[in-house]
Amino acid sequence: MASGYGLNGGPSRCFPFWQELLSCYVINGGEEDDSGKKKCVPAMEDYYECLHHRKEAARVKALQAAYRQSEAKKLQENPPRAGQIRNLGLLDKEEDTKKVLGSS
Repeated sequence: MASGYGLNGGPSRCFPFWQELLSCYVINGGEEDDSGKKKCVPAMEDYYECLHHRKEAARVKALQAAYRQSEAKKLQENPPRAGQIRNLGLLDKEEDTKKVLGSS
């Protein structure tokens, strides 16, 4: 977890965040007083985000949902014409379909 070594032998991607969190705990933490640890919450959030990418995943999910909504809205506002569908081989293109499939 916080050994500092990555898969290729170098420092892991989250090791700098771990060092920052550890130094914050050393500076602000005490055995009998836990009020200093509250100062380390941003460093801890950064470290956990580096490990698990939850905020990044939530943001990507929200962006994808917004993109899908905008694409669906574009389709509703500007549906494909019959000619566009015909070009896909769905309507009145039996000859083209036979050519593609190789049947006579």
